[in-house]
Amino acid sequence: MRIMLLLSFLTMPVAAHAEDEDYPKLGPNAVSILADHAYLTTAPAPDYWAFAPFVKPQFTSSACSIATVTAALNGLRGQPAMASETIMTQQNLLDLTGSPEWAALSAEDGDGVTFDQFTAFTLAAMTATGMTNRPVTPWQPGAATDDTLTALRKILADNEASADDAVMIYFNQGVVTGDWDGPHISLIGAYDAAQDRVLILEVDQEWYVPYWTPVPVLLDAMVKPAPAEQGVLEGQIGGTIVIGAPT
Repeated sequence: MRIMLLLSFLTMPVAAHAEDEDYPKLGPNAVSILADHAYLTTAPAPDYWAFAPFVKPQFTSSACSIATVTAALNGLRGQPAMASETIMTQQNLLDLTGSPEWAALSAEDGDGVTFDQFTAFTLAAMTATGMTNRPVTPWQPGAATDDTLTALRKILADNEASADDAVMIYFNQGVVTGDWDGPHISLIGAYDAAQDRVLILEVDQEWYVPYWTPVPVLLDAMVKPAPAEQGVLEGQIGGTIVIGAPT
């Protein structure tokens, strides 16, 4: 959710690349899938194989919510069976939901979405695509505690068991990557319980490929409030939205 407004809303990566001194692409809390993909070759990793093919770059700097929901729904639906059927795009989903608000918030220089809006737009997308038989469950930890860490690990472990559900995350991207300070949305691709780390399937593909981060770091990223320079998103904290298996 890189919000590219004219003045203070400029993102940290843009500023960094304009300066003489640069810094590594990922900080100490993120490891690229290119550097470490052993888990994906030794574990079933059903979510990775179901969702990774459908994760596409967000079509604007503010479109991480629509990009993530589109990837999640495509992964749950799978590849269309017939040659005449297309794979749903971000613009397709915006058109189906018919939400001028979501379209405006996702446009270039858009404000991006709050967690409550993210939840509402996910529900609208489920209705628009005829997937109302799947429950949508939002969760906001509020604070990083032993109890919320346990709860997050359970969400991730349950999700890792099959590709019948999807977990989308709203988090402060910079806590994980060491870059800009602001809210962002992406999709969970795998949970390596033995190493207590999670694979984030990035839709912010102008800057990143998928990366691993420790679960406690992800929790910290969820509960860090958006700073004042994020405008209408100031104070926003994140969490997860689980799209469940059909009921």
